[in-house]
Amino acid sequence: MARILIVDDELGIREIVRKYSEYEGFTVLEAENGEEALKSCREEKPDVVVLDVMLPKKDGFQVLKELRTLTDCPVIMLSARGEEYDRLRGFELGADDYVVKPFSPRELMMRIKVAVNRSERSPEPMENRDETAHHDCYRMQGLVVDYTSRKIFVDGQLKDLTHKEYELLVYLIANKNIALTRNQILSAIWGFDYYGDDRTLDTHIKMLRGCLGPYRDMIKTLRGVGYRFDEKKD
Repeated sequence: MARILIVDDELGIREIVRKYSEYEGFTVLEAENGEEALKSCREEKPDVVVLDVMLPKKDGFQVLKELRTLTDCPVIMLSARGEEYDRLRGFELGADDYVVKPFSPRELMMRIKVAVNRSERSPEPMENRDETAHHDCYRMQGLVVDYTSRKIFVDGQLKDLTHKEYELLVYLIANKNIALTRNQILSAIWGFDYYGDDRTLDTHIKMLRGCLGPYRDMIKTLRGVGYRFDEKKD
């Protein structure tokens, strides 16, 4: 079964998450500070990390930034602060989900299981593919999506997108000029059994638009429905 690393300086939180995780059959690892978390990631290679923001020695954001140089495993952030700034920062650094304390242990387990299932369905890493293959690209004006190298260029400038931002953009482009409901997008990018906050999608759309710069208006908001990618830039 999957290995879950729980990173929180509160023993009570770790015990609750451990209890529910072990009940679901997961192997549980624990860390009470940022340095222990990074060491565990290097040595134990967990499948999912549940990471608290407020940690001693290194906070969760610092840990996440360093962790992303070690692994692409799903990371679920825990925080007593639910402000948009904190959520944005977590997603910008590569978090897959964000849960605000106090939380329901059952809801957290649902999110963990979704993250595990999504990770197991992830495509083969690019480094294992034939690098000499012809690059398949999407081009529209100055926006270029290189599917082969998983790189995004805006007017010739390489953009640094997170894994989820890239997946979201590719999905929108694949369904260009089609009205997509919020549930359709969440199911495609976060998994059909996603059990989380709709604001996760809105936050990622906001960050993706920021990366697209002059082409941000290609992502249309359909009030009460969802989003649509239009090829014609306003």
